[in-house]
Amino acid sequence: MTDVSINDIHLKHIMNKLRLGCFVLLAGFLLSTSATAQDSELRYGDEVPAEVEEVYQRGLNWLVENQSENGSWGGSQIGHGGSGNSGITGMCVMAFLASGEDPNFGKYHKNICAAVRNLIRSQDAKTGYLPGSMYHHGFAMLGLSEVYGVLDDDLVWQGETDLTHKRTIGEALELAVRCAVTSQKNNQWGAWRYSPESNDADTSVSGAVLMGLLAARNAGIKVPDESIDKALEYFAKMTTKQGSVGYSGIGGGGSRNLQAISTLVLSIGHRKDIEQFAGLTKQITNNLEYPGNSYPFYFRYYMAQALFQADFESWKKWNQLNVRQIHDMQGDSGSFRSQHGEAYGTAMSMLALALNYRFLPIYER
Repeated sequence: MTDVSINDIHLKHIMNKLRLGCFVLLAGFLLSTSATAQDSELRYGDEVPAEVEEVYQRGLNWLVENQSENGSWGGSQIGHGGSGNSGITGMCVMAFLASGEDPNFGKYHKNICAAVRNLIRSQDAKTGYLPGSMYHHGFAMLGLSEVYGVLDDDLVWQGETDLTHKRTIGEALELAVRCAVTSQKNNQWGAWRYSPESNDADTSVSGAVLMGLLAARNAGIKVPDESIDKALEYFAKMTTKQGSVGYSGIGGGGSRNLQAISTLVLSIGHRKDIEQFAGLTKQITNNLEYPGNSYPFYFRYYMAQALFQADFESWKKWNQLNVRQIHDMQGDSGSFRSQHGEAYGTAMSMLALALNYRFLPIYER
């Protein structure tokens, strides 16, 4: 593994701060001093901790060294479904983008292009399905949404001789949205489960797919309002006024993971005004030192975003603990071992820290 250069870290940090500083100065002409200070902290953040930079540089090095020849990253299945790891590859794409790496001409642009090609080639050209479960489909759709509009389609296929599955990122994303919408229409709950043909639903899978749809809409892809509204209604029904979230039934028995997912989708879906949201906020801001359960990577990924959206001050407190914990967990190789493989653990850990950068559109508050 390539050693992290402290000079490189400092240079990147300085350039990021200069870019963000320009935004802050511009905002100063438009807003009052107090409003500007609050807004700039929310939108652009403060100084990125050195521990975050170190984790990211080592994590990116590991992803580069362990990317398959076909552009994907391996790992065990997320949820039940067929073969395929499109969701893990989608999360790895997001990990490259999250710290502000240039997908067109940056240091890792070839890795990003190879990963995007793999996502498009793995997609079912007729149904739009991204294998190998609706978990994967949701995360892969999220990854495509975040890279859409910032990566030149010509660069994705540059130098390739096999153009059998060639599509633009926008075309692949439109197909993925259509698959999710069709699956939802055939589901009695108006949500999703492991298979596109499933007629039952759960809040965990549904959260992954809904975030993919919300990101696609945010990127400018046409997503029916009816589809978003139905999914948000499903989460509202599965959440009590006290903030308890059911997995596949209303109310009790849900984990803090599900509380984080519900908080996040209701925030991004502009449903903070419903009474369930107040209960969720109270639940997730209680006991910020909670370590997570048997799915710690999943928990940290969603909790970071949920707290940031619901209560910024709580996120700042939790982030300090999270940064230290993730930094200390990282292996010597730069990876994070998880029950779904090292690529999954590494990408999810990096994305749990990504709000320190706030470059991805889906992280806007």
